[in-house]
Amino acid sequence: MLETVPNGRTMEFVPQLTKPAVRLHLLVVDADPPMRSACVEIATSLGYAVESTGDLGQARSLLRGRAADILLVNLPTGNNHGLELVAEVKLLYPETAVIAMTASGSVNAAVEAMRCGATDYLSKPFAIDELSTVLERAAATHVTDTATRQLRERLRLSQGLGARIGRSGEMEKLYRILSKVAQSTHPVLVLGESGTGKELVARTIHAYGPNSQKPFLPVDCGSLVPTLIESELFGYVKGAFTGANRSKDGLLVSAEGGTVFLDEIGELPLDLQAKLLRALQEKEVRPVGATHRIPIKARIVAATNRDLAAMVENGAFRKDLFYRLNVVNLRLPSLRERREDIPLLAAHFLDRNSRQYHTKFTLSDEALRTMMRHDWPGNVRELEHSVEHACALASGPMLHLGDLPTQLRNRGMEAERTTSMSDESPGVAGAVPAVKTLADLERDAILGAIRTLKGDKLQAAKLLGIGKTTLYRKLKEYGIVDPLRES
Repeated sequence: MLETVPNGRTMEFVPQLTKPAVRLHLLVVDADPPMRSACVEIATSLGYAVESTGDLGQARSLLRGRAADILLVNLPTGNNHGLELVAEVKLLYPETAVIAMTASGSVNAAVEAMRCGATDYLSKPFAIDELSTVLERAAATHVTDTATRQLRERLRLSQGLGARIGRSGEMEKLYRILSKVAQSTHPVLVLGESGTGKELVARTIHAYGPNSQKPFLPVDCGSLVPTLIESELFGYVKGAFTGANRSKDGLLVSAEGGTVFLDEIGELPLDLQAKLLRALQEKEVRPVGATHRIPIKARIVAATNRDLAAMVENGAFRKDLFYRLNVVNLRLPSLRERREDIPLLAAHFLDRNSRQYHTKFTLSDEALRTMMRHDWPGNVRELEHSVEHACALASGPMLHLGDLPTQLRNRGMEAERTTSMSDESPGVAGAVPAVKTLADLERDAILGAIRTLKGDKLQAAKLLGIGKTTLYRKLKEYGIVDPLRES
């Protein structure tokens, strides 16, 4: 079968053997019937469920009925209608992968499409293998993104091993990174203050990773003497030292494809840093007292509350080991950086203690206010212990300020006194003049620009100096009827 495309080029239709593992829904939008027909034929042969249209309005209707996994859309020259569709789709259906088709040499249109959210583009005319490659790339990205999104939701909602409780922006960012990191086998460096849950993150990475059925083996580099750390990591042979009555495999060997968690990696002595680096580079270890080497296969997750970059500058930590471990970097936010999560965490710990004591504990307003004001130098661990302390000492189901640990109680009482004094101070005479909020001014500016430009939202975004996605998000927030929802 032959299909004629612009410039007289002929596309020969050849059935392809490679099909996507999952049957994905593809929507082709192009006003040129021959080109549209050719794209449909090729995509169908590759195993996609294909719909097509030459009308942008009909494309919107089709999207309302069923969101496409992949959108292949032509960007006609002379207007921004195709770009508007790209921006709208990425706003309302961010999981949809968008591929833009542009006329030959129309580089600006392709760049603008990528700015609007397109993941890839094709320049007309194109060969069959070019379209096949771009579709396969989009399909792989869509499948990976879907798996990552599902895992992120599981992490957000989990109340078990992966329970990183919180809805703050910092936590949402952590969920996104964790969901991607967990599916790889790269080394991970987890940074954060004491009490932020570094080991919990390491266990989560392992539990949701490809080798979750393999062992998770933690070792605290800060609590063991150097000789014991060496024996723990690399193992030893019989007779290597006094008391070595038998040979023992180290954790790097025992992991057998699982995860070794190196807690407080910043405490590791320089000589052991060198030995660990060699083991990671050569993927084998030499046990203490041995002359032979043993191959290893373990994922390394390291954690520290120290500034490793500064330690590298001071010569206290090897630069080459730092880069070896720092393939993926996760920084855990302190509790004072995500205060909005304190009520959620407190409720979680209250629920756990309620089950233990068979009493439904709740927090008084003054106790919760005190918790929200506190800086929590011990982070989540300190909050957990504070709730446990209050539940153990409480005389009833309601936890009051007096039930909290001494430091929290004293600060809370001082804050309550300060607030009381402020309430009793005389007010300022006279009415406060009405002032428009920044949000109202922003709304007026956006709507005014769109009216001035007769509805051209892309030009309005440029005039205002904001991105197209931001503009559409703001319109949605204001309750403006969404273009895709209009018939």
